[in-house]
Amino acid sequence: MAFNTYNGVFAEEKKLGQKIEIDCEMDYPIETLVRTDELDETVSYADVYETIAEFVAHHNYNLIESLANNLLRELFKTYPMLDGIRLRIRKYSVPIAGIFDNVEIEVAGSK
Repeated sequence: MAFNTYNGVFAEEKKLGQKIEIDCEMDYPIETLVRTDELDETVSYADVYETIAEFVAHHNYNLIESLANNLLRELFKTYPMLDGIRLRIRKYSVPIAGIFDNVEIEVAGSK
């Protein structure tokens, strides 16, 4: 998932914003819990996307680590049926000297 955000320590990041990408892996035992072809037996990817998009649109932090940790808590609160969640957040256009495509952090949690 890709979003434009205003997360960052530097004034340029807060003013101009930058692109981030978020990968979300969810642990949910579909092998045992999904027995029919009904959406209510699983977690809707569309709902998860909307939860993440809304959270990112309304929360700005100095650190993407804070964004990741708070988003992780929000996802567990919203989807308590999940056994585990892993988030990877990549940030582009980071205002530091060096040659790189992006910086990335990862957080994970489980029940």
